[in-house]
Amino acid sequence: MTGICCVPEANPVRNELSPASTGFVNEGVGMSERDLSLGTATSQRSAATPKVDPTATLGRPKTGTRLSRRLNALLCLQDFEAAARRHLPRPIFGYIFGAAEDNVSVSENRRVFDRYRFVPRVLVDVSKRSQQTRLFGKTYDAPFGIAPMGISALSAYRGDLVLAQAAAQSNIPMIMSGSSLIRLEEVAQLSADAWFQAYLPGDEADIVALIKRVEQAGFENLVITVDTPVPGNRENNVRAGFSTPLRPNLRLALDGITHPRWMFGTFLRTLLRHGVPHFENNYARRGAPIISPTVERDFASRGHLNWQHLALIRRIWPGRLIVKGILDKDDARLACEIGVDGLIVSNHGGRQLDGAVTPLDVLPGIVEACGSIPVMVDSGFRRGTDVLKALALGARFVFIGRPFGYAAAVGGAEGVNHAINLLKEEVSRDMGMLGICSVDEMTAQRMQCLPRCD
Repeated sequence: MTGICCVPEANPVRNELSPASTGFVNEGVGMSERDLSLGTATSQRSAATPKVDPTATLGRPKTGTRLSRRLNALLCLQDFEAAARRHLPRPIFGYIFGAAEDNVSVSENRRVFDRYRFVPRVLVDVSKRSQQTRLFGKTYDAPFGIAPMGISALSAYRGDLVLAQAAAQSNIPMIMSGSSLIRLEEVAQLSADAWFQAYLPGDEADIVALIKRVEQAGFENLVITVDTPVPGNRENNVRAGFSTPLRPNLRLALDGITHPRWMFGTFLRTLLRHGVPHFENNYARRGAPIISPTVERDFASRGHLNWQHLALIRRIWPGRLIVKGILDKDDARLACEIGVDGLIVSNHGGRQLDGAVTPLDVLPGIVEACGSIPVMVDSGFRRGTDVLKALALGARFVFIGRPFGYAAAVGGAEGVNHAINLLKEEVSRDMGMLGICSVDEMTAQRMQCLPRCD
């Protein structure tokens, strides 16, 4: 059996962003103002002269920066989840960790990777391999980026800025969530390469106003999430004590007291320096405070939104338009006909429709339906091997959310950079063992699909 079997288709910047902001003492080199500048040298690298991957020696790269002891003990993305569970109050951790209803989709998002096995080649010179990846005219240092994550400033101090900063330093894309508690203009000022993801307001005038605001902020890549016509059933969040609006109560107070690093490093620091967080980016105007009883009004009904609204956005948005949340190849064709520049195949990390197909299962059919339009993917990725499997199935790029959210919570920008470097190392190491020197060589011939047992 060779190749892959056909998978059935289911049709403004301040020093307060240092690692110490989360209670960590940075035992290594601090971050300079130069590190935080908008345009990094890496963003200007030419695709014609790709650099040799710094992790190509298979061991941990010698960066000259010593990690804090707590971070040094985290060896893979999954380790950040356990660290975040200890660091964060139960309701806050539960919000990030939680999925919809019976967790069928979020569980299957991980199991699906086990159906694929690699077919490596040997005696190939892989000493100069590179994982640099070209996407939308830019060369990134890895084939993965940071997916949008809502209210990340509640789990990590100035979380969106931390994620954007780390992504810029590592030369990978970061998508800012529309459900964030930091103004999109601040992220755009920090990182010229950040993308913005929007949840569309329910009113057409509000849609136009929001798109214009994103344009004026300077974003070039706009991601529209389309898989939230109604809110998912997040009963697991409720069980963990999390609610929207966030309701201060004795349970939350006790959780905070028993998690002092988060209480003082994130929560109280945010209140003292920035006041009560607001939902900042659901509209062109500022939204409600996160503790306001009226906060649910910011999440207006989207059940009436349709393809005409996407066509409207295409007409008024001058930059690249990406649609996120596609799982059906016919929907992918419709999006391409409207003129989108890319798609992200996603089931929202299992947080919307429980039982929805995994993105990996439907990826090949959507890639075929989209022709030359770049198809990206998210949901469930944790290992370098996961990333490479998606590339073999036709994905141009992979986005990862929860692990980087955990990393920001436990280690600030240093933690996110560590997580990014760990995954880069895995991808590079796996490429070497597969006998490939570039991500373009990761094709269907490098994998086999095990027969389904269901």
